[in-house]
Amino acid sequence: MARNIFSQTKTSLEKHLFLNTLKRKRELSAQRCYTKQTENIMNVFDRKAKRLQRDRSTKMPNFEDSQFIKEEIGYRTYDRLLDIKREFDVGVDLGSGLGYVSRHILKDTIKTLYQCELSEKLLRKAQVSPEVPTHKLIVDEEYLPFKENSLDVIVSSLSLHWVNDLPGCFKAAQKALKPDCPFIGSMFGGDTLFELRVSLQLAEQEVQGGISPHISPFTDVRDLGNLLNRAGFTMLTIDIDEIKTTYENMLSLMLDLKGMAENNCVWERRPMLHRKTIELAEKKYKEMYNTEEGLQATFQIVNFIGWSPHPSQPKPLQRGSAKFSLKDIDKIDELNKEVKSLTEELDKELNPKNDK
Repeated sequence: MARNIFSQTKTSLEKHLFLNTLKRKRELSAQRCYTKQTENIMNVFDRKAKRLQRDRSTKMPNFEDSQFIKEEIGYRTYDRLLDIKREFDVGVDLGSGLGYVSRHILKDTIKTLYQCELSEKLLRKAQVSPEVPTHKLIVDEEYLPFKENSLDVIVSSLSLHWVNDLPGCFKAAQKALKPDCPFIGSMFGGDTLFELRVSLQLAEQEVQGGISPHISPFTDVRDLGNLLNRAGFTMLTIDIDEIKTTYENMLSLMLDLKGMAENNCVWERRPMLHRKTIELAEKKYKEMYNTEEGLQATFQIVNFIGWSPHPSQPKPLQRGSAKFSLKDIDKIDELNKEVKSLTEELDKELNPKNDK
């Protein structure tokens, strides 16, 4: 039987079984319990629209073929999990999609896994690990149902960039993790699809006299680090990957984005694009970003690892305790001699018999 790792919630957050596990209502009326009321929560994305987009993507004729970016990043996220030489009892794949991370996990890494996904239709199609007992949950990333100190690891691949209350999501994840346990994830970075964004903005400005958001605003590296620090994570590691691919035309790219459920769900989006705007955007795209293989499309991936705090973790040295300054980098040879001399003196003090 699966361990009870779920917190008690208000009556407005009813829970009932779905695929032998917990299903949470989507009509959430309770106030977010993770972010302080004094903080300004950005309400940029229509979460209901995003759920519908994920549901509808499963009916797209190019659904399976369009998943190549998410499959690649899911495997890379799993590979980062393997760098931590530890066996985890309970793990969560947050925003699991088709099981891009979960399908790779073996029993010597995680013993029990929970796949959490906003879309029921996407979750039904999700692949599971061939070795690890996996439980499927319908969970909104903005309302995590897990008890404090109940999880050993959380992984998330290309899902959190659609979350409005990202600070609250990070805080909830940190509370749910046991001390000295990792949160491993990846998100689309700020330069993702800049070619498409620029082409659409130029065309829309010229045809309609103004612009509206057609590409989601993405979190940059600096903001992500600040948010993770504020949520209480320690020993942060953040790096950037970049994947460049090509398409025959702009329509093929937009169909792939729809198949991945990465189409726009910003509240202030326009309901449709004019034909003239699309034609001009295609022209500008080819003028600025055409290559021998086709139209270039860039996906920037921000990878991160944060740890829940624990007294045993290394602490940064106090300010001013450094022995050398970076401004003396040009004197590196002299510094090396000084370090060698200090090392020899210390060795003599610790091993006086070596002098004989």
